[in-house]
Amino acid sequence: MTFKVFLQYILPHRLLSRIVYWATRWTFGPWKDWLIGTIVRNYQVNMAEAAQPDPRAYQHFNAFFTRKLRADARRADADPDALLSPADGRISQSGAIVEGRIFQAKGQDYTAAELLGGDEAAAAPFRNGAFVTVYLSPRDYHRVHMPLKGTLRETVHVPGRIFSVAPFAVAAIPRLFARNERLVCHFDGEHGPFVVVMVGAILVSSVATVWDGLVIPPYASSIRRKSFAGRNITLERFAEMARFNMGSTVIVLLPEGSTTLDAMESQQAVRVGERIGHGRISGASHPSGPEN
Repeated sequence: MTFKVFLQYILPHRLLSRIVYWATRWTFGPWKDWLIGTIVRNYQVNMAEAAQPDPRAYQHFNAFFTRKLRADARRADADPDALLSPADGRISQSGAIVEGRIFQAKGQDYTAAELLGGDEAAAAPFRNGAFVTVYLSPRDYHRVHMPLKGTLRETVHVPGRIFSVAPFAVAAIPRLFARNERLVCHFDGEHGPFVVVMVGAILVSSVATVWDGLVIPPYASSIRRKSFAGRNITLERFAEMARFNMGSTVIVLLPEGSTTLDAMESQQAVRVGERIGHGRISGASHPSGPEN
């Protein structure tokens, strides 16, 4: 075990995340301008894509980190049957879910049921489905968009650790994504259920959704379920659904037979709206839930 990995086990994850949460919302000019400038320089952030390109114009660091892009900065793939990347970042892994098991890294995997908070029934449609895991780094756009159209059925806030989700940790920490604090978003699509999981990470474990606002923090001590049945919350493909206040990882689960993923390599760069697969997404359907 390397020293970096060892630190992941002994650091006070939630305390550090709380400190960072408040530090990134401090409006003191010299502080927030220094912090924003450091990230822009060190990670070569493309501010020309931002709706507000002036780094000093942001109220605080988190406003910069969750910045809105220009309307023409991202486009959805024109094919209505294309599965879209939900985030800017890099493909951590993607492929088939085999007998309920999801590949994390060489020598590491976890189960779909674990990821969904231990819910075997919810995991059943994905037993031999497909998954895509996208890692967001500090340089990336941190709003998450819908990979396809869906009606929100339920969210599940699963408590856990807040390990780093950087590649070194993913390769070394068993079942990392099934151990970190996360928000599981269950949708009913036009051809079956799908799931988008917002996985928290050390220093960056704050998640907000377009339907509920800030969800994490507060951190959970037990699983929290919230039903949206009958609320008619339907989001179109490519619509914004959530954001990380700081960065992390998004995992999409798809049911068997619904989608063929494109060939993608680990660490391949992707952007919101790019095609990452193709399937029975548009056309004649039997909607699973009400629409707006």
